[in-house]
Amino acid sequence: SNRNLIINGAMQVAQRGTSASVSNDSNEGYQTLDRWYFQYGNSAGGTVTVSQDSTVPSGEGFANSYKVDVTSADTSLASNHNVYIGHTIESQNMANSGWNYTDPNSFVTLSFYARSSVDTTLCFMARNFDAGYYYVKEFSLTANTWKRVSHAIPGNANLVFNDDNGEGLGIWIILATGSDNDDSSDGAWNSSFELATSNQANFLASTSNILHLTGVQLELGEQATPFEHRSFADELHRCKRYYRQWSNADSTNGYTRIALGPGQSSTNALAQIFLDPYMRTKPSQTLTGQMQAYNGSNLQDCDASIDTATTNYFVMVAVTNTTGFSIGQAVEFITKNTGTNVYALSAEL
Repeated sequence: SNRNLIINGAMQVAQRGTSASVSNDSNEGYQTLDRWYFQYGNSAGGTVTVSQDSTVPSGEGFANSYKVDVTSADTSLASNHNVYIGHTIESQNMANSGWNYTDPNSFVTLSFYARSSVDTTLCFMARNFDAGYYYVKEFSLTANTWKRVSHAIPGNANLVFNDDNGEGLGIWIILATGSDNDDSSDGAWNSSFELATSNQANFLASTSNILHLTGVQLELGEQATPFEHRSFADELHRCKRYYRQWSNADSTNGYTRIALGPGQSSTNALAQIFLDPYMRTKPSQTLTGQMQAYNGSNLQDCDASIDTATTNYFVMVAVTNTTGFSIGQAVEFITKNTGTNVYALSAEL
């Protein structure tokens, strides 16, 4: 157990939502399935819909996959364009994985299930952030056929993984890249930022193209073992180290309780949120829609901001622009029960 260094490899958890339309400078990054991001490089073209999907390989015990549906094509990539799916592992998780990563005779094995609507050749890239080293391996898919891709990645004397909570190893599934970044050797580490080999297809070339991905696993050793299926609760707990949210859509009451704290004056209160699990680092706040404050008799719209005295295991939220509070009075901070209202904390890599 606990051999898979990938979090949410079975694509179970989607706290932010189950679908998003993504294009350059629009909804890039983490938008749907937790710990997975979609990225355009250097103003690449095309639009995709990324979603959690129920198309899965038969008999392997999966219920979900990561689906990429090309909705607007880019038929002529510029030389510096690239498009990819990404997942990043903390550096300390790689440093303490048991991999003797500076030894070329020591391996970690990446495996995943992929399905394409067309015959295609794509590449994955492993990016060592601390050392600036890159490993590229190509793989081929047959149209409408699930395939388990598996490859052992050797160590290299130049690799570095700091024992900290920063970016350690990025796993990127490359969907398109221009001529500036498609000159990598197949199955080799190098110091040049090459995302793919020259055989890499432009998967965004047609609106008929659909890709599914699931069962992503990175483990110590030279052989891929059966995918480590973890419970939804276990994966959600791991994901909350990086992101968590409170939404009125999650409650049958129409609102969600976020925190409780004392009034500081007639117009503000401080609410404590204790974080379990601890987040990777001091989180940032996102408020979409409207929050409300309630003191037992007075319910009103309010603003909220993270107070400066915050850490990765609790946050102090300042609730302001209200009236009718009193010092020491209990004040509850909740999502408004109309519309879509989300309060989120993020410590993503």
